[in-house]
Amino acid sequence: MDPATVETLFQRLAAENPAPDSELQYDSPFELLIAVILSAQATDRGVNKATAKLFPVANTPQAILDLGEEGLKGYINTIGLYNSKANNVIKACRMLVDQHGGEVPRDRKALEALPGVGRKTANVVLNTAFGEPTIAVDTHIFRVSNRTGLAPGKTVREVEDRLMEVVPEPYLHGAHHWLILHGRYVCVARKPRCEACVIADLCEYPDKTEEV
Repeated sequence: MDPATVETLFQRLAAENPAPDSELQYDSPFELLIAVILSAQATDRGVNKATAKLFPVANTPQAILDLGEEGLKGYINTIGLYNSKANNVIKACRMLVDQHGGEVPRDRKALEALPGVGRKTANVVLNTAFGEPTIAVDTHIFRVSNRTGLAPGKTVREVEDRLMEVVPEPYLHGAHHWLILHGRYVCVARKPRCEACVIADLCEYPDKTEEV
């Protein structure tokens, strides 16, 4: 996809959704961090239901440590893999208290050192909580990037690196959310909704579901 087409693509996504944000509900960098850790192999809706009960009771590292691992499980046991997630959250909170004064670090290396936090989670926190121009490639972004021809790659990291090269600078901060939402609701896995797609005429996917 040539640069002019990429520019047009993001112009249209931005016009459709001028202020994109995560569908996870949060009020602080720490709440976002916990929500993203919990969201692995789970839906945002499911995470939001759990954190709606958890965060009014415990929304700081120390408060979650005070709950303890078993206490935390009582709030998140509706989420898949909640046992391992509870263990990671407790360990991450301990590190935040002991090494970062209870604050979420604005540093990739420090974030990725936290249990339950990989590159994708770190990218989400850096982008959404701190406004950094990062792109967290999940299954939706991976699919959209390859299917449209925007940033083809065989691995998540290849797609991330390619996106960072091709996305115009003014759109870098919002690209993460625009592409996730587009993949979640329009360019879906089984049968993309090409008839409802604002970038269908720019897309290089050969098997569009409708004439465009």
